[in-house]
Amino acid sequence: MREDSTVQKVQAAYGAEQIQVLEGLEPVRKRPGMYIGSTGPRGLHHLVYEVVDNAVDEALAGHCNEIVVVLCSDGSASISDNGRGIPTDVHPKTGKSALETVLTVLHAGGKFGSGGYKVSGGLHGVGVSVVNALSEWVEVTVRRQGHIHNQRFERGAPIGNLRSTKQPVSEKKLTGTKVNFKPDTDIFTTGIVFDYSILSSRLRELAYLNGGVKIVFRDERQSVSDKEEKAYEEVYFYEGGIKEYVAYMNSEKDALHPEIIYVNSEKEGVQVEAALQWCIDAYSDSILGFANNIRTVDGGTHIEGLKTVLTRTLNSFARKRGKRKDGDSNLAGENIREGLTVVLSVKVPEPEFEGQTKTKLGNTEVRGIVDSLVGESLAQYLEFNPSVIDLILEKAIQAFNAAEAARRARELVRRKSVLESTTLPGKLADCSSRDPSESEIYIVEGDSAGGSAKQGRDRRFQAILPLRGKILNIEKTDDAKIYKNTEIQALITGLGLGIKGEDFSLKNLRYHRVVIMTDADVDGAHIRTLLLTFFYRYQKELVEGGYVYIACPPLYKVERGKNHTYCYNEGDLQKTITSFGEKANYTIQRFKGLGEMMPKQLWETTMDPSTRMMKRVEIEDALEADRIFTILMGDKVAPRREFIETHSVELDMASLDI
Repeated sequence: MREDSTVQKVQAAYGAEQIQVLEGLEPVRKRPGMYIGSTGPRGLHHLVYEVVDNAVDEALAGHCNEIVVVLCSDGSASISDNGRGIPTDVHPKTGKSALETVLTVLHAGGKFGSGGYKVSGGLHGVGVSVVNALSEWVEVTVRRQGHIHNQRFERGAPIGNLRSTKQPVSEKKLTGTKVNFKPDTDIFTTGIVFDYSILSSRLRELAYLNGGVKIVFRDERQSVSDKEEKAYEEVYFYEGGIKEYVAYMNSEKDALHPEIIYVNSEKEGVQVEAALQWCIDAYSDSILGFANNIRTVDGGTHIEGLKTVLTRTLNSFARKRGKRKDGDSNLAGENIREGLTVVLSVKVPEPEFEGQTKTKLGNTEVRGIVDSLVGESLAQYLEFNPSVIDLILEKAIQAFNAAEAARRARELVRRKSVLESTTLPGKLADCSSRDPSESEIYIVEGDSAGGSAKQGRDRRFQAILPLRGKILNIEKTDDAKIYKNTEIQALITGLGLGIKGEDFSLKNLRYHRVVIMTDADVDGAHIRTLLLTFFYRYQKELVEGGYVYIACPPLYKVERGKNHTYCYNEGDLQKTITSFGEKANYTIQRFKGLGEMMPKQLWETTMDPSTRMMKRVEIEDALEADRIFTILMGDKVAPRREFIETHSVELDMASLDI
């Protein structure tokens, strides 16, 4: 097993001739969604990612080890690196400087031909030219070959020519690129305010994936009254790379083996890096796959290769060490992966991603390369660490036995068709529509709230499933117990889904909106969290597909004369009361639970599509979601107490949004 993580430098020259021009820039402002996905928050933050990716590509090529990202006080963003600097000499085809060409011509960059970069995350090459096209202004500063070069652009067009000055003697050795841009409000009509937490999670991830590269993230947007007070800043620097990533993911779990198994090898130009660790107190796996620093949420050939080699290698060791005898069936892949946390990162010279969103790697050769390299390193490690392989195999065999018990229990709740059942579990009140795309199911807390919801709903497309009490905390149990639990059975049957693996298919989902509707108190928040834990751990595709929602019932009803207003939080209440004036007469009704609402009230406040408020559950940062579920729902008390004490002031349980 080789642990040399040094990226080989590209030896070829990097000049204007490496910048290849494919087409013009005009379509970008007309159809921005084609290039950045949307003109909402995702597209806005994608602009930062595009510029950061260019800096990371310099790091992959071995020419950069520090990147600084700043959210400036004027609403712009600045990204600088200490790489080689964008070339500034005249491009042979455009007759303009290579810098201007890169900024103003779509598909112009050093990543299409050979010589500029060995590997790159910017497959489509739209990069900084799209950022330029969709920004009110862009200012680029390049330090290269002893000179400082500056140029400004407005809405994609260059303002004047490239300006160059000699670098001071003290800065002669400094090189790199700084891109400062402000998104265009004509494009991003919903706002151009960057979310610090969204950007920080991606930057932290990039630092883990590129061990040895320092990423500094600074927020200068807060008004500073004291001149000595510094802007908020975080530094992400992990020399251990993805090994530290796995250690962070498992920090709140009990590791089965303290040493993280690490693979770092290269074959046929493809670099494969993997870090693996099994945990005692986990009943599902957590696999994060990356290709050229891009998170492959839909998997791909690298993940397929990893799963195949894990299953084959551990079954081989099970036979070799007498854990499985002749006549015993092999351990299934999901048995072997139970409790496993793994980060797999591959660097591919010419990646083939399926779809514009780059969420699935398609290179067929990568499957065999990952299989070969991981298999060789893993087998070597386990041969020299017999105690580790024995612990892993014991957990896998326990998982195998539990799976057999779960299979028997599953037969009791296997659903041929909910409509064929005479008595439905969980007192499901179904809707009349058979079209899943227009149907929604409300999972409500208790029979009282269920009664109001059933009377207040629109029977045509709204189904109601009352749950009695709190469901199992699946973070602390195994599949067999889950299948035997009455409330879990009701969920499985009502939704038309199984749990994990072969039984789970979104094609069988009977409702495309699964709405969690609980009381706005601590017990309601707990039930909501238990349900979200179940969906995230065992039916994650449901969450990732955007099918899970949280209903937002009001906390108060304020009546004044014949008029009334519903308030969804304390802020709404105070605003409403203030609007009445000092001498106004009014009454306030506090809803302690959904069961206290009349059916008509529940309909018009929480269930009527024309007036209701709902929150769609989205998992932008899978790592942080996994960690928080472990903290809140796992066995360890100390981390949970620390989390609650830290966030209790800022957390409004009435509007919990996960």
